[in-house]
Amino acid sequence: MSMVELDGGSFRMGSEEFYPEERPVREVAVGGFAIDPRLVTVREFRRFADETGYVTLAEKPPDPAMYPGADPELLVPGSLVFRKPRERVSLDHWRRWWAWVPGADWRHPGGPGTSTRGRDRHPVVHIAHEDAVAYAAWAGKALPTEAEWEYAARGGLDGARFAWGDDERPGGRLMANHWQGEFPWQNLKAKGWEGTSPVATFPPNGYDLYDMAGNVWEWTADLFTPAAPTPAAAPAAPAACCAPAPARGQEPGAHIPRRVIKGGSHLCAPNYCLRYRPAARQGEAIDTSTSHIGFRCVRR
Repeated sequence: MSMVELDGGSFRMGSEEFYPEERPVREVAVGGFAIDPRLVTVREFRRFADETGYVTLAEKPPDPAMYPGADPELLVPGSLVFRKPRERVSLDHWRRWWAWVPGADWRHPGGPGTSTRGRDRHPVVHIAHEDAVAYAAWAGKALPTEAEWEYAARGGLDGARFAWGDDERPGGRLMANHWQGEFPWQNLKAKGWEGTSPVATFPPNGYDLYDMAGNVWEWTADLFTPAAPTPAAAPAAPAACCAPAPARGQEPGAHIPRRVIKGGSHLCAPNYCLRYRPAARQGEAIDTSTSHIGFRCVRR
């Protein structure tokens, strides 16, 4: 895959308009780097796994010492899978649409009995942070920093709300694979796709980079910390539609580090989670993989 060379420069990182963790807006400079124009696909990750014998975190049983008090039946290989409810549900808890599924992994994205057949051009999912780092090292690359990722996602549109500008649907055109309909039970499908879509299905940004919004969240190299203290009066920011809290089948403790994920996913819905924007960010436990997190690489 030919990478896109970016000269680097200064830009306004973050947003004051949406969620507390995106604040404050600050001037940030990044050096030049090259970035993959699209997400790492199932086909590309399969080549890596076949050539190296690599086994992802989701394919290994968790270490019981890391999860004291966890149900032993859950300490088996598996991952988090989105399960669409059949009818309207309360949005008060992520467990109404997320399930820990033993046997779910990048080869079996929906769990046992599912496969990646016909999905070679889809982004690989069920990838934990260490898996993305391992692939990047094999490819002679690295994961982007949060600042590099956001700089690239903006495509030269400094301060714009979306990767393509301030208008969510310019000329009525759908610009990214994000949730259509009422989350989480009604999915009207984005360009006919429910779940992930093949990479480069939607228009690129100003730097000719695809899927910098929606489709799947993307791992970065940075540890997650709030950008600024949350004011006491600030509303709680909904997160569970896009980044479920559990790690490896249990509620994560403070001992599980979190890394920044960027870009939103096909599960981001305007009625609940407007995170398919360059400034949007979440913290994801490094031991957690899901059916809506993937990655792309950079070279410095």
